[in-house]
Amino acid sequence: MNTFKFPRALRLLTSAHFRYVFQYPKRARKNNITILSRCNSLKYPRVGLTVAKKYVKTAHERNRIKRLIRESFRKHQHILPEMDFVVVAKQGIANLDNSTLNKILETLWLHHCLLARAF
Repeated sequence: MNTFKFPRALRLLTSAHFRYVFQYPKRARKNNITILSRCNSLKYPRVGLTVAKKYVKTAHERNRIKRLIRESFRKHQHILPEMDFVVVAKQGIANLDNSTLNKILETLWLHHCLLARAF
């Protein structure tokens, strides 16, 4: 039975993990969010987040966005391919409400599932 936990193992933690994804990424982009991905040698997907102060000024807004992204990943982790993902927040993301942001993320996760099956 699948669990919907979000343990430390599912997170990109070091700059080396992020660099690995940034070297040769597959991209999915919609509105104010870009998700970069690259296959990993693990049996599960991992996620890292970049939400810059330049685009989201207040800490509580950055935290809201990161919380929603992590929750979306947690819910979709069982359908995602064995890849490392970096979610990059772009300018204007703070203007999106929670439901809109969740819909965009769901679309991008499904896009990556289709990309992985194509290869």
